[in-house]
Amino acid sequence: MKKTITVTDAARNFADCVNRAHYQNVTFVLLKGGSPVARLVPDSQKVCTGRDLAAAVASAKVSREEADVWRRDLQNARSLLKPVKNKWR
Repeated sequence: MKKTITVTDAARNFADCVNRAHYQNVTFVLLKGGSPVARLVPDSQKVCTGRDLAAAVASAKVSREEADVWRRDLQNARSLLKPVKNKWR
């Protein structure tokens, strides 16, 4: 189950959110100014990290043509991404 909650409400009820994520398998989408900014998910959910993806790609058996198409698709996708401004630096 997925539930949206403001960051303020999540902070005020953090222990309850953690318990619901753990015991009831609830995923919380945290909103700030009405926009999603983070998720609190049960640890049992499968997550694919960048390292997992890199390992899967490295072990994939694809032809040269498929690899070229995939590389072009990846380059196109990267060109559509907007740079993230890191306010912590």
